[in-house]
Amino acid sequence: PPPPSPKPTPRRCHHHCRRRRARPLEAQPPGDTTVVSAAMICAISGEVPEDPVLSTNSGLLFERRLIQRYIEDHGKCPVTKEELAMDDLVTVKTNKIPKPRPLQAASVPGLLGMFQNEWDALMLSNFALEQQLHTARQELSHALYQCKVPFDIRILIKPRSCQLHDAACRVIARLKKERDESRTLLAQAERQIPISAAGPAPVAAVTNGKRALEDEVGPDGKKIRPGINPVIIDELTECNSVLSAQRKKRQVPPSLAPIDALERYTQISSHPLHKTNKPGILSIDIHHSKDIIATGGIDTNAVLFDRPSGQVLCTLTDHSKKITSLKFVPRDELLITGSADKTVRVWQGNEDGSYGCRHTMRDHGAEVEAVTVHASQKYFATASRDSTWCFYDISTGSCLTQVGEASGQDGYTSAAFHPDGLILGTGTSEGVIKIWDVKSQARVAKFEGEVGHVGTVTAMSFSENGYFLATAALDGVKLWDLRKLRNFRTLSPYDPDTPTSSVEFDFSGSYIAVAGSDIRVYQVANVKTEWNLVKTLPDLSGTGKVTS
Repeated sequence: PPPPSPKPTPRRCHHHCRRRRARPLEAQPPGDTTVVSAAMICAISGEVPEDPVLSTNSGLLFERRLIQRYIEDHGKCPVTKEELAMDDLVTVKTNKIPKPRPLQAASVPGLLGMFQNEWDALMLSNFALEQQLHTARQELSHALYQCKVPFDIRILIKPRSCQLHDAACRVIARLKKERDESRTLLAQAERQIPISAAGPAPVAAVTNGKRALEDEVGPDGKKIRPGINPVIIDELTECNSVLSAQRKKRQVPPSLAPIDALERYTQISSHPLHKTNKPGILSIDIHHSKDIIATGGIDTNAVLFDRPSGQVLCTLTDHSKKITSLKFVPRDELLITGSADKTVRVWQGNEDGSYGCRHTMRDHGAEVEAVTVHASQKYFATASRDSTWCFYDISTGSCLTQVGEASGQDGYTSAAFHPDGLILGTGTSEGVIKIWDVKSQARVAKFEGEVGHVGTVTAMSFSENGYFLATAALDGVKLWDLRKLRNFRTLSPYDPDTPTSSVEFDFSGSYIAVAGSDIRVYQVANVKTEWNLVKTLPDLSGTGKVTS
């Protein structure tokens, strides 16, 4: 028989066993226990955990007691902020290896050095906390003082900076009080001049800058207005008769620009008149006899610009919010401005080209969106988002009537007088157009629903022929025939996302201009024929939005 095979040498056996231990983890049969002895760090403490657990959601390692407390308080992973429960943790089995003692702790000098380092770090941290506490106290004291806390608390915590601020506020308050008193005296003097010249008037004496009669409140809780008396109605009727007769005899002026001249129009100049930090001009009007342009901006200012010289004549700065509308009254050298600060101001022109505030009206309860001047240039109307429109006497600055509907919830965003002066048109934020009889203040027509606009009515303009009305909104420009009270044409020059912000007939009634992302001029025709596009003036400012 063959001799028995020799036993494997210890070296081969050792090599054989080492190969078995080196078998990959994924090749091990299920149920085997893996013993990990590598140094792994806790994601919370940054130290080697004594009782490590592994998150099956994020794969992060934690100390069991730390992650258990955090899950009980928050229920989330402290690193990924995902939902985490104790069932999602897997225990990691490790060899219990005693921690080596640090080298510094092996001797007394090393321990003293460790204690000194800890003490230094503690003192630096304490100093930083004291500085943060001091800064927080200063900010708190300043905030409490600005919020006007009771005087006894203010005395205890008021620092030097608050004392200086208090002194500056007192000086500013005193100057504003003196300014308001001076304006009140000036307004009283200006209003007493027409009253004394015309005799007794329904407007009461001025007290504290307000008209006493208008401050009286009726049983319905509204202010009592003097109303449009028969004398004013006769004046409006006579003005209507004269203008109607003149309009029928009026011929197209020879100075009217022909179509071929309009086609050659190009921009010849550009003038930045308003502040650059609040750019934007919302309204514009022209004093034709003096060639002066007035602009109202988002920066709360109205600027008067002399076109021939290219110079700014003056800047009107009394409004506190953006100026939404302004109109010249050439007969008396006046300018009327309406603002989002709920006020209307009448400015008087001086010989040196400057303008001073003559009247300030505070009759509206919301933003004033439109100002329109009557053809007689003795009266004007304003429309506001408080769902009312007011009729004013320019000479006295008094509100004769304030008209609103009981069911009106949508505010007015545009308004315009008919050329003859007996009709007023208003547009609302809900796309409704209302036509009013000025003498009776009654609504005589209303365009809404399918025939009305979509979106806010941004502008409206009556033609000088007396029977065309143009209104602008998000869906373009609608042309209305006032004789039959119907919409006979719609101009949609822009895409649905570009609103039409302004529309205007020229004085001859031959052209109509539309403003949106550019300016488009159409030739006015009749109800049946097409209104042809004559010229498109691009917006060279780069904003893509023409506002007026």
